[in-house]
Amino acid sequence: MKLYRIGELSKAAHLSERTVDYYTKLGLITPELRSIKNYRLYSHETLAALERINQLKQEKYTLEEIKSLMSKWNSATPEADVSNKLVELEVHMQQLEREVKALEPMISQLKPGQAHRALSNLLPQGMACMEAIRLLLTQGPPM
Repeated sequence: MKLYRIGELSKAAHLSERTVDYYTKLGLITPELRSIKNYRLYSHETLAALERINQLKQEKYTLEEIKSLMSKWNSATPEADVSNKLVELEVHMQQLEREVKALEPMISQLKPGQAHRALSNLLPQGMACMEAIRLLLTQGPPM
């Protein structure tokens, strides 16, 4: 297992060392262990957590809200997390099915070229979603 010192972690996450240090002090991330020379060493999971933090910051979450979300994610068992996510996906898919049925009258009035363009725009996104679900179910969540 590769462990990162703070400088290596900050480079990999595209953050400053001060930001990584600040997130550590806030409890958003924690070092895996300390080296003989007392350097904080972080795991690859910490790098993934920093990516999640950056994504949430871009979505305008506060650091306090991010800390709360991270705590929930860390406390959830993988099975419960996957199960909850699958339920959310199923509900979302049912909603999409209802929306497609509502669009059927308009879709049936499209000319063949228009229908083909609409389908060719939607198909790659739908396939990507189905592939992501298949991977989730067959391989489990990424570590």
